[in-house]
Amino acid sequence: MEIVYRGQPVRIATGGRSHASDLPGVVLIHGSGMDRTTWQMQSRWLAHHGYRVAAIDLPGHGLSGGEPLDSIEDMGEWTAGLIHELGLAPAHIVGFSLGTYVAIEAGAQDPTCAESLVLIGTATAMPVHPELLSSSYDDIAHASRLMTSWGIGSRAHRGGHQSPGMWLIGSSTALVDRSPQDALGHDMAACNAYQGAVSSAAKITVPVTFVLGTEDKMTPMKKSGDLLDAVQNKTVVRMDKIGHMMPIEDPIGARVAIADAIGWAGQRS
Repeated sequence: MEIVYRGQPVRIATGGRSHASDLPGVVLIHGSGMDRTTWQMQSRWLAHHGYRVAAIDLPGHGLSGGEPLDSIEDMGEWTAGLIHELGLAPAHIVGFSLGTYVAIEAGAQDPTCAESLVLIGTATAMPVHPELLSSSYDDIAHASRLMTSWGIGSRAHRGGHQSPGMWLIGSSTALVDRSPQDALGHDMAACNAYQGAVSSAAKITVPVTFVLGTEDKMTPMKKSGDLLDAVQNKTVVRMDKIGHMMPIEDPIGARVAIADAIGWAGQRS
């Protein structure tokens, strides 16, 4: 669906079901240069298992209008406001990569917007390799291939996927290749500059679940210690032999981790 928020169109995937006001909300935030389709393997399941779902396109991403926002802090403030605009507060906020920082900032700046946080593929800081940062502006095709090479675990590089017929490497590069002008560059620069994860995470009082891949080269588990220490009410889920692209690389594992984190008590199906 599409709404107008702060004067710009915002595209939102609801998982194929209309919102019901009496159900808990789940807001899903994509990674750098990506869009709402990152969550297509999780959003539909959540929408058909008792949740109001909003997988959002950040400004200047996917089919949302406006310009990409320059800072993580601005993205967090924008997202917190959108959650209230959609009537989903307090929502379970699920973020992937860049989206984890956006979720942290949303919850820190406006505690009323968050019921819990699920942070998939995160670390205390996300410094961006100079080659990737440069190509994010002027050579998206090269950037997407660097992201795929570094972001997918060794097992997935050999082929096979939980969704029959899906080519993981091809679909991942295509997702970034279609990134609107400057979106990927803005995102990479914002991640590279952001230094507030620990201080903002320390303000979070709702439950936080960290979902970390043991083969994640982009946000390595060993680089998450200070961020984990900043959060008191936390659970850590380790995904074995999985890289950074967890929602796409291991969609079932990511879905189970999300469902467990937000308290779904039904039978997994």
